[in-house]
Amino acid sequence: MFNRILVCLDGSTHSEQMVPYAAEIAHRFGAQVLLLQVLQIPSSLAAASAQGAESVIEEEMRRLAYEAKQYLEGVAAGLRERGLAVNTVTIEGSPGDAIVEYAATSGIDLIAIATHGRKNIGRLVFGSVADHVMRHTHIPVLSMKPQPVKH
Repeated sequence: MFNRILVCLDGSTHSEQMVPYAAEIAHRFGAQVLLLQVLQIPSSLAAASAQGAESVIEEEMRRLAYEAKQYLEGVAAGLRERGLAVNTVTIEGSPGDAIVEYAATSGIDLIAIATHGRKNIGRLVFGSVADHVMRHTHIPVLSMKPQPVKH
């Protein structure tokens, strides 16, 4: 039923709370896990782009991609120790659209994504990547509101 599970991570401990659930499903179905992080051009650099500073943006995106790859590989290592087949992917774009497009073109059977539990006005102002994904894909989505992180 599930051969390829996409786990959407954003570098937060909230998003990582989906990993054990996706891992359990992958274990039960013998599925491959794909850990995905979407990279966005920081708004502070978007203005630089308008002023012709493309090299600054390219350098920053390379740095972000490197950091994301290191982060994803760290998460993947724990899953691989459990015997799961895991790959990591970083892509650029708007998170909701990028996740939906990647899942549709990559043979994904299940998308696992955490909400960030925004309420009312926060949801209206900021939107929700998880809500966007659920509204724009026909692929099953496993989603949960993460528990507060204890420090």
